Amino acid sequence: MKTIRIGNGQAFWGDSAKAPLDQVRYGDLDYLMLDYLAEVTMSIMQKLRARDPQQGYARDFVTLIENLLPDMLERGVKVVANAGGVNPLACAEAVLAVAEKLGVADQVKIGVVTGDDIMADVDDILAAGQPMNNLESGAPLTDVRDRLASANAYFGAFPIAEALGQGANIVITGRCTDASLAVGPMIHEFGWSETDWDKLSAATIAGHIIECGAQATGGNCMADWDQVEDMVNIGYPIAEVSEDASFVVTKPEQMGGRVNVASVTEQLLYEIGDPEDYRTADVICDFTSIQLEQLGPNRVQVSGITGKPAPDQFKVSMSYAGGYKTVGTLVYGWPDAVKKAQAADRIVRKRLDNLGVTFDAMHTEILGANACHGRSLSGEPDADLAEVQLRIGVRGQDKRALTRFTHEIAPLVCNGPPTVTGYFGGRSRVEEIIAYWPALLDKAYASATVTLLGAH
Repeated sequence: MKTIRIGNGQAFWGDSAKAPLDQVRYGDLDYLMLDYLAEVTMSIMQKLRARDPQQGYARDFVTLIENLLPDMLERGVKVVANAGGVNPLACAEAVLAVAEKLGVADQVKIGVVTGDDIMADVDDILAAGQPMNNLESGAPLTDVRDRLASANAYFGAFPIAEALGQGANIVITGRCTDASLAVGPMIHEFGWSETDWDKLSAATIAGHIIECGAQATGGNCMADWDQVEDMVNIGYPIAEVSEDASFVVTKPEQMGGRVNVASVTEQLLYEIGDPEDYRTADVICDFTSIQLEQLGPNRVQVSGITGKPAPDQFKVSMSYAGGYKTVGTLVYGWPDAVKKAQAADRIVRKRLDNLGVTFDAMHTEILGANACHGRSLSGEPDADLAEVQLRIGVRGQDKRALTRFTHEIAPLVCNGPPTVTGYFGGRSRVEEIIAYWPALLDKAYASATVTLLGAH
C-alpha cells in the first residue's frame, strides 16, 4: 500500500524554531504541518491587522520558511500551515518575497485558503436567524456584539487537499481544525471522499496525535517523564499513514524523546471532550474505537478507528473585549512565609476596600503552599516552607480601579510583612482581556476559497 509520512514541527505560535528544520532534515517526510493558532491568537492577529493591513499573520513563519526553504525544496517536502491567521494572503506574499530573495521563487507555489474570517458578515448572519449562542453559557452573541474583536469558522481539510491538488508545495490557511493540516495531505494523496467516515476519522485522530508537537514524543508526559531520553534534542512526531488509513506514530531516529503507548494515550486525551462524539468540520470521531500497539522502539500502531457523518455546522471561534486584568506578585521568605503572605493579602484587600475600589473578580494564590492542588490533607500548608510567592489577580471593566490595585501592591515592600522580595521590574501592568466566545454556525454561511500564488 502507498504510505506517506507527515511530521509536525510547531504546536503553537512560539514553539521551537529548530524543530521544523530537524523534521525536514531527519524525518524523511513527505509533508510538514505547522500549527500556529489558538483561540486567543486570532484576536491578537486581528489587532495587528487593524494597526497595519499587511499584518495579522504569524510573522515567525516567514522567518522559519526563509531558513527551511533550501532543505524543503531539496527533499521535496511540502508544508501545510495555518500561519495565515486573519491575513493569509499577506502571509503568502511575505513568503513569496523570501523565495525571491533566495532565488527560488520559480520553485514555490503557494495555495492560500481563505473564507474562515466571517467578522464582516456577523450582523447579516445574526439577521438571518443564526444566533451563534455561546456553547458554554447559552448566552446570545448580541450580548457582546458591540465588543466583538474576531470571528472565524473552523474549516476542514478538503480545501487544503484542493490546494495541494492544484500543485501547491506550501499551503497557508487561516482558521481550520488543527488536525486538518495533516488530514488535507492524506485526502490529496489517497483520494478519499467526503463520505469515507472511518478513514477521515482515523486521519483526524492521526492529526490530533501529532498536532501538539513533542507532547506525543515524551514532552509534557506524566508517564516516566524522567526516563525520556535526550529531551534536550527531543524529536517531534511523525504519522506514517497508509492508504487504508492505518498509521504508525514515530519520530526521527536521530532525535531524542520517546514514542510509546503512554505518550500517545496522553495526547489522545488532550482537549477531546466526549470521546464518542469528537466533532470536526469533516467527520465525527469515536475515540473509544482506537486500538494502540507498541510495534517496537518509538513506533506505536493506531488502528480500529471508526467515524460518523460530518456535522451540519462549523464551530466558530470568536473573541471580544472582556475588560481588564492585572496580576501582582511578591515573594516572602522564612520564617512564617505562608503566614506573611496571608497577612499581605488581607492588608491589601482591606486597603482597597477602604478606598472604595471594587473589581469583578479578585483571586489570590500562594504558590508553594498547594496553590495548584488545594489544601493538604491536614488542612493547612506546611508552616516551615522556606519561601512562597503571593500572587493576586484582579479583573474588571474599570481600568482605573485596576491601576489603583497596582499602586497598593508595591508599598507592601516596606509597609507590610517582612522578608519580602521578588518585586523587581516595577508595578504590574494592566492588560486588556480578550475573552473567548465559542459558537456553531450552519455551513451555508461560510465557504472556503483557494487561491494559488507564485510559480505556474
